Amino acid sequence: MALGSAIGTGLFYGSSAAIQTAGPAVLLAYMIGGAVIFLVMRALGEMAVRHPVAGSFGQYASRYVGPFAGFLTGWTYTFEMFVVALADVTAFGVYMGFWFPQVERWVWILAVVFIIAAVNLVSVKVFGELEFWFALIKIVAIVAMIAGGIAIILFGFANAGGHEAGFHNLVGEGGFAPNGLWGVLASLTIVMFAFGGTEVIGITAGEAENPKKVLPRAINSVPVRILLFYVLALGVIMMIQPWDTIDGEASPFVSIFSSLGLAGAANILNLVVITAALSAINADIFAAGRMLHGLAEQGQAPRAFARTTKAGVPFMTVLTMVAALLVGVLLNVWFHDQIFFLIAALATFATVVVWLMILVSHARMKAEITREKKLPSEFPAPLWPVGNYVAMAVIALVIVLIGIIPDSRPALVVGAIWIALLAAAYFGFVRGTGRVRKELVDETAAIPVIRVEQESGSEDADDAVDEEGEPERMR
Repeated sequence: MALGSAIGTGLFYGSSAAIQTAGPAVLLAYMIGGAVIFLVMRALGEMAVRHPVAGSFGQYASRYVGPFAGFLTGWTYTFEMFVVALADVTAFGVYMGFWFPQVERWVWILAVVFIIAAVNLVSVKVFGELEFWFALIKIVAIVAMIAGGIAIILFGFANAGGHEAGFHNLVGEGGFAPNGLWGVLASLTIVMFAFGGTEVIGITAGEAENPKKVLPRAINSVPVRILLFYVLALGVIMMIQPWDTIDGEASPFVSIFSSLGLAGAANILNLVVITAALSAINADIFAAGRMLHGLAEQGQAPRAFARTTKAGVPFMTVLTMVAALLVGVLLNVWFHDQIFFLIAALATFATVVVWLMILVSHARMKAEITREKKLPSEFPAPLWPVGNYVAMAVIALVIVLIGIIPDSRPALVVGAIWIALLAAAYFGFVRGTGRVRKELVDETAAIPVIRVEQESGSEDADDAVDEEGEPERMR
């Protein structure tokens, strides 16, 4: 699920904008973003192993920070999934334009919204099967692309523009960091968007068969895999094709193979990136539906969102997400050129707010463990407390950058309005259980103590006395 949500538009399409902003130094930005998401995921993992509940970080915020924090986190995560899905459907329209440039983008967006809605309304089983194959196709394709790209570099093929593939493309055309430190910092607003969705692992905590075994394994592996996919894949891309020739009109994966004259490969890759977009949209709608369903059960969303079909599908949440995605059709008609960057900035804002709440909840939990002398965590986050506060600082920096950069500044304004509306909704409409701090069962087990028996047996031990009848002392 996490791979399905996080390896999608951010890698296949959004990476173009990040490359244009920072040049080859965008690899540093992805490493920074990868380190932050790893720390966030480990903080989430420590809480999820202690309290394996559905809805996860929304409930942790309610328990350790307060009911309003849980309300804010849950609804902002739903908003994040909605905005990310908007970006994904927008990218889908761009990908289809590679084959059908004469067809308006909004036509494809309208079609994909209804197709994904049908899939999510059938049953969880159908959704799971489809997501498995979607994720498998794009992961295999990325690995194959990396391997093929390395082969192209080693054999020194030249592309249609006459550029020879090789490491020199990372340091030519203005150097490794053509736009300096500012370019790297500015690209963080797009890079963080790319990693959004990884936290979906937390939503499945209450449904995992053996959360204490499964969650740590997933949390440790997924951020590392995503980081490797992004850094390796984009490094190969920029070694094949100079960064300043990647214009964002198509996926950089497709444009590279087109520039090499491999039309068949470009068509196959375009099919792969379309699959990736469908996978991400699928995962986004699922995650948003689960979170809304959990909010409804906590009394922080309309009770209608708690209703499910006989197959267990929370149909009202799915229909709400689909209706919201239809807004994407209008946005792509009205703001055809600027839409992706603005949506990415909005998604980044929502993503980092959710991550910040995860880190704050984790810090409050650690303080409570120390204060009340509770059992130590079975899956503790590394580098505590330094790692936690460094991750918070980077996230705060990204929020500031969203406000500084002119193209993304409207996203900060919308984000501020969103938080104000949530505050008004909470204090104006939420009553009863929705205003009560969430109580969670602490499932932490004591660390087992292994007794080491003396090799000599109990009989020999009893006889180990000196002549005066006193036991021999340990030496």
